[in-house]
Amino acid sequence: MLLFCSLSAVLGLVAEPPVEFTPKEQRRILQHSPVPAVPEDTTNAWSMDPDAAHLGQALFFDSGFSRNNQVSCATCHGPMIAWTDALPLATGLETGTRHSPSLLNAAHQRWFFWDGRADTLWSQAMHPIETVAEFDSTRIAYIRRIHDDTAYREAYESIFGPLPPMDDELRFPPGVRSDSPEWDELPAADRALVDRAFANCSKAIAAYEGRLRSVDSPFDTFVEGLREDDPGKLAALTPAQQRGLQLFVGEAGCRQCHSGPLFSDFEFHNIGIPTGHGGPPRDPGRFAGLKVVQNSPFSAHGPFSDDPNGSRARRTASVVQGQEHWGSFKTPTLRNIERTAPYMHQGQMGQLEDVLAFYNTLEDMQVQDHHQETVLQPLDLTEEQLADLAAFLRSLTSPLPSRSLMGPVDPRTGKPPAKQ
Repeated sequence: MLLFCSLSAVLGLVAEPPVEFTPKEQRRILQHSPVPAVPEDTTNAWSMDPDAAHLGQALFFDSGFSRNNQVSCATCHGPMIAWTDALPLATGLETGTRHSPSLLNAAHQRWFFWDGRADTLWSQAMHPIETVAEFDSTRIAYIRRIHDDTAYREAYESIFGPLPPMDDELRFPPGVRSDSPEWDELPAADRALVDRAFANCSKAIAAYEGRLRSVDSPFDTFVEGLREDDPGKLAALTPAQQRGLQLFVGEAGCRQCHSGPLFSDFEFHNIGIPTGHGGPPRDPGRFAGLKVVQNSPFSAHGPFSDDPNGSRARRTASVVQGQEHWGSFKTPTLRNIERTAPYMHQGQMGQLEDVLAFYNTLEDMQVQDHHQETVLQPLDLTEEQLADLAAFLRSLTSPLPSRSLMGPVDPRTGKPPAKQ
């Protein structure tokens, strides 16, 4: 010890003092951990069903459902990059208009997509199939492929019951899109059969996505140490990370929007972020998304929900569209933020430090005539404080889920498919 102290003195090394958190700061910190168990989605009767999850995993990684047989859910939500794509804008068959958010811990969210145009994890999974820039397919073609594939058909029917008779192309023409006059001309009973099967497949995908948990970060270990007064666990955060945590729950005010165990209020805010295209904002965000979800037959209160009168359904129906929603986007989780660059709804900011720099000065903030966040003020932090805050945010990185969830499986067994 004496030798170490002598060397430290010679080299100018001085141990950093520990951070002392006030009782108020400690109470705030404890609100951020642990992440609770995945909640059961009452609108999806199969949300916890392991067989449904196996089917959903197979569907998730299968590119054969897209028009060019090259795009799958994993195209924009790659397992090795935290179930996102590391691109500014999502790219399927074409380049989209928004950044792909991570699916890690997505089952805890209240709203889905940046604009909240879906209110359940299963209804979110339906949108890409018929979106031109993503899969550019049809729900009839989607169900037809499941019907014609022995493994898919056996898996589906063992969970949900018989598929519609999709081999009758006159009755179920695969090229008919659900937004076309030809779809409206189909008998209502046949449209309902297709919609029910389409919803069931999406509920299977949601059952799989609900397993994508990543929660045991150094920060969570530190919080355990705080609760248990365990010095070993408290050492999970460096002094710099602890200083950043103190800023996060205090002076920087980050927790006003990034609250709770998932570090998000999962609500919608307009922070005046500069656009990715360089011009004035033209994406209405939540303003348009709210109408989509409220009018969707696949919403929590719709006919394909397994709990159309439950709390999730009532929440969707109760929101009133207002001008304050224009240009507002959902607060993303900060867990695993180190893995999910670029940032913001258009991937405008490539590095975590770019995000902090914007909040620090609000330089180039785009003030609009619509409602703007009134709580947002420049942080005015020093460079050292910004570095500490970034260090803390990187302590929210957790191990990725099991490798067994990272690739295609046989939909009947959940095991890797047999090699051909």
